[in-house]
Amino acid sequence: MKNPFFLVTVALILVLGCRKNNSGENCFSNNGARSIVHDGLSREYVLYIPSSYDGSAAAPLMLNFHGFGGSASEYMEDADLRSLAESDTFILAYPQGSCLNGSSHWNACPVGGDNKSSADDFGFFEAMINDISTEAMVDMERIYAFGYSNGGMMAYGLANYRSDLVAAVGSVSGTMLDCAGTISHPMPVVHLHGTSDGVLPYNGSNDYTSTQDVLDYWITFNNTSTSPIVSAETNGGMTIEHYVYNQGDSAVSVEHYKYIGGDHVWFTNTFQGQNTGELICNFMSRYDINGLR
Repeated sequence: MKNPFFLVTVALILVLGCRKNNSGENCFSNNGARSIVHDGLSREYVLYIPSSYDGSAAAPLMLNFHGFGGSASEYMEDADLRSLAESDTFILAYPQGSCLNGSSHWNACPVGGDNKSSADDFGFFEAMINDISTEAMVDMERIYAFGYSNGGMMAYGLANYRSDLVAAVGSVSGTMLDCAGTISHPMPVVHLHGTSDGVLPYNGSNDYTSTQDVLDYWITFNNTSTSPIVSAETNGGMTIEHYVYNQGDSAVSVEHYKYIGGDHVWFTNTFQGQNTGELICNFMSRYDINGLR
């Protein structure tokens, strides 16, 4: 894996200085966000508890992380999973990254020299779960993390460093950074990426790990089959290839959706009738922290 830099969710990379930033600058605006204080910083997230949840039993928790420069409430509109949360009865949260030189970001590695700020995002993740648990009964064996771009990096960081809390992870147009940790259980992974991504190139670069290298890391870790089951579909003028590496430890799998000609986006094309959110959530829902349910 290669050294991390943070990315813009539009087709632009900002080269940021190494100066730490703990200022109270306001770089985002969220409607109806919950606020908590963690590590001396005021942090926000947008929470959606579906009306289908009656509180009689614990429900899964899905956390969807925005990309660099994003805001939780705007991202919720762009990557809207609320109707799916209603039909499948899961709790949904859109966390807000902290500010860095005027742009929100996620620290996808432990606090230290590799990060661009000293914000403790892994600790914020746990604090957020604890706060959500005051509003609803969370199934602690079914907490899932995924995100777009820098948010996908954050999901992989949580897989590496907070596997005690995370049952499965997903990434859309993201990559994994060079800070692999000690993972406590086989980790189901779903990765969606376009071959024409101009921000995080599909085949990698001097700064970013290739999609295949990310997949190979999890294929090896999970001890899955190295010969994928492959299917394909053309929809909306784009061909999508689906790779399934199954038969892993605890019956987990690693899956990849390859968007031929796809850019650096949260994809709007469907595959076998499922949109991006459905592909991710339906994949994750097959697993809990112990493996295949």
